[in-house]
Amino acid sequence: MKLIAGNWKMFKGPGETRAFCAAFEAPEGVEAVLCPPFVSLPAAVESGNTVFAQNVHWAEDGAFTGEVSAPMLLELGVSGSIVGHSERRQYFGETDETVARRTAAALGHGLRVIACVGESLEERQSGQMELVLRVQVEAIADAAGAYDGLVLAYEPVWAIGTGQTATPEQARDAHAFIKGLLDVPVLYGGSAKPENAEELLSQEGVDGALVGGASLDVGSFTALCRIAASL
Repeated sequence: MKLIAGNWKMFKGPGETRAFCAAFEAPEGVEAVLCPPFVSLPAAVESGNTVFAQNVHWAEDGAFTGEVSAPMLLELGVSGSIVGHSERRQYFGETDETVARRTAAALGHGLRVIACVGESLEERQSGQMELVLRVQVEAIADAAGAYDGLVLAYEPVWAIGTGQTATPEQARDAHAFIKGLLDVPVLYGGSAKPENAEELLSQEGVDGALVGGASLDVGSFTALCRIAASL
């Protein structure tokens, strides 16, 4: 069964979240996960959908202004969290070390984790894709191993929010390389949408998708989930 996770980023407050959830019904044969902003987590949980946060700290509590811990998320009824999204790495100083620490702590508390890895355009063009992926994946592997609750998401950073998408062959090759380093499910996370979902999701080693913009519209997200369920 493929996993389709909708990362809403900094969109949809509680009211919009309730409206989306009222209109959304996950098709059978796919695991659909909603990842709203922190303030909208309770509204999403109330809907009965599977809900992940967009980030989680490695400490249980402490003087970490603006952060949220795994026990706090569990108390809300949240099932898991994204960790290490490329935007967190780019804008908020996440490193391979902090991503690994967050991943290990969340898994240790019983949350599932979608840990993100991927190369920039410059890294791909300079032939460093495999080196970058190896360093990122091995940091997570050293901290957590092939934990049952761990999923990786391959994000070609050059395809995040740009409208560009990796070719099916590029996605297949990257997923195969990642799985060779750590034997866990791997999602594709670069501008997936209904128009390209079937071709991407049908590739060997692509176990689902981490969806950005296309997850904000209930019709698009439902269509994507239905495609995944049909494969």
